[in-house]
Amino acid sequence: MAAPRTTQCAGSPFRREVATVARGLNFTLTTNVGDLDLFGEIADGGSYEDLQSHSMTIRVFGIECRCLSLEHLIAVKRAAGRPKDLEVIAELEAILEERSHNKNA
Repeated sequence: MAAPRTTQCAGSPFRREVATVARGLNFTLTTNVGDLDLFGEIADGGSYEDLQSHSMTIRVFGIECRCLSLEHLIAVKRAAGRPKDLEVIAELEAILEERSHNKNA
């Protein structure tokens, strides 16, 4: 599968340049494979540095990325309290339960 192409950022074209990223904190990108949120800080979760101890490294399209643990992702989504975050919590908890079940099997 080819790497996703960025089509827009918050309604305007996203320029993949160091200066663009340096000027921003959080980005919501629309790509050809779905939406992607890039956060430098999460409300009630802290800064990137604060969240590193609650994250893991994953490989996406050949690039190493930091990703919050499932447990911490659920916690920050619950703390954010936005409808779009609350809607996904049940699904994330089901994934967490399935993972736990598979570990114990």
